[in-house]
Amino acid sequence: MSYKLIFYCPIKNTSNVLRGIFDKTTAGGIGNYTECYFKTKGVGSFKPSSEANPHIGEANKAEYVEEDKVELLTGGVDNTKKTVEVLKSVHPYEEVAYEVYRIEDF
Repeated sequence: MSYKLIFYCPIKNTSNVLRGIFDKTTAGGIGNYTECYFKTKGVGSFKPSSEANPHIGEANKAEYVEEDKVELLTGGVDNTKKTVEVLKSVHPYEEVAYEVYRIEDF
C-alpha cells in the first residue's frame, strides 16, 4: 500500500520545504527516480484568529497568498507519517494545510 501527500506552501518557501522532505525521507521516489513531484500555482486564503501566530498576515484580517500545491508519492505508512512530520517541521505556516490519500495498485 502506498500513499500520496498534497500540501500547500507559499511560493517562496516551496524549494526549502521540498529539500527538507527529500533530505529526510524517501518521499518522491518512483522506481529508479527520486525527488518526483507535481506542482501547480494558485492563491490560498485564510483569516488568522486573535489566538494565531501567523507567519504571513495579521490576526482577524483575511489574507491572500500566492501558493504552490505540491503532490508527491510517499510510499508506505511509516514513511508517509515521517514525511508529514518533516513537512510540519520545515513548513513556515503555524498550521500546515495538507492531505494524504491511499493509492490503489492496479
